[in-house]
Formats: sequence, structure tokens, C-alpha cells
Amino acid sequence: MTTIEIPEPIRLDVGEDWRDHANCKGQLHLFFAKKAERPQARARREAKANALCQECPVMEPCREFARSNREYGFWAGESEEDRHLMGFTVSAPIGLRARKYRMGGDAHTADDTLRSA
Repeated sequence: MTTIEIPEPIRLDVGEDWRDHANCKGQLHLFFAKKAERPQARARREAKANALCQECPVMEPCREFARSNREYGFWAGESEEDRHLMGFTVSAPIGLRARKYRMGGDAHTADDTLRSA
């Protein structure tokens, strides 16, 4: 029988940033898709990301951040599709974003979001 340990949520001091305690620090390649990523590669990448999320002490504030800021990528064990299916919207649905890019529009990417943060 396998035992699964759930991490204790961390208590943050006033002014302390939850991102300083995130397991994903330095692992962004697991949480944001490369251009033209194949479905099988995405599944493998997200499985690795999810393993880090499940052991993360700041999963709740991460989830709240992703949902309230309409983030792309894999956050707190959820993809943008997961959040969409639960009723949380993203800035533009993935299919529409890709179609706009193919038609020569300006597509906003996760890299742009990270650079502006």
C-alpha cells in the first residue's frame, strides 16, 4: 500500500510572497508549453509539473492567483483547460489564440506575462 503525504500549507508573514516558497521555482519549463507542443509531450510535461504541485506548500495561494488572474499554463495542479471547465476563464481560449496567430494577429504568450511580472 502506498502512503501519500500531503504537505502542510505554509503560513506566510505579512508582506511575504507565496512564490518564494513555491516548488516550481526554477522549473518554469514544466509549467508552460513550448510552441507547437505535441499532446503526448504536454501530458508528460504536465505530469511532472503536477508531481511538484502536489508536494507544494503554497498550492492554495497559487491556485487562487491563477484563477483570479486568468493565467495560462499549469498552476497548482490545474491547466488552463481545467480552470476553464470549472468555470474560470482565461484571457482568450487556446483555439482562438492559435487561430488569431495563424491569421497574422498579435498572440499574447505566457512568456510575455512572465516578462511583465
